[in-house]
Amino acid sequence: MKKTLRPLAAGGLLAGGALAAFLAFMPGPGPQAGTVVEMYQDPGCGCCGAWADHLEAEGFTVERHKTREMRDIKIEQGLTPELASCHTAMVDGYVIEGHVPAADIRRLLEERPDVAGLAVPGMPHGSPGMETGRYDDYRVLGWHRDDRTPEVFNEYTH
Repeated sequence: MKKTLRPLAAGGLLAGGALAAFLAFMPGPGPQAGTVVEMYQDPGCGCCGAWADHLEAEGFTVERHKTREMRDIKIEQGLTPELASCHTAMVDGYVIEGHVPAADIRRLLEERPDVAGLAVPGMPHGSPGMETGRYDDYRVLGWHRDDRTPEVFNEYTH
């Protein structure tokens, strides 16, 4: 009987080890899955909702707030007119201005650079939420609260 149990026990250990290794390397949701994004938008803007839909499709949770006080929110978050777009969001201590792709927000949260946030100034065609069939080149910019000179975080060319 002992001879029969040893191979079974060894086989069980091998199978358990293989399963543990598989689970360790199996892709799963990133650290941002379900991360809450607080988005502020003008009640009349439609592209803001499309951007929020893009984030939700990428696993973020978006809490949408409609307000006519967008200028005040932008000033409060340290945004300059050069960085401004239609909606302003906050996620995990960072400001997200405009049509920033979910992949860039994910990278921001993973790398945690010393920036106040990310911005896509204006409303470039082809950015998330601005899918119009036309594609503009655009940059995702980062900036610091004390020095608002923007730095390129990512660039999209078509």
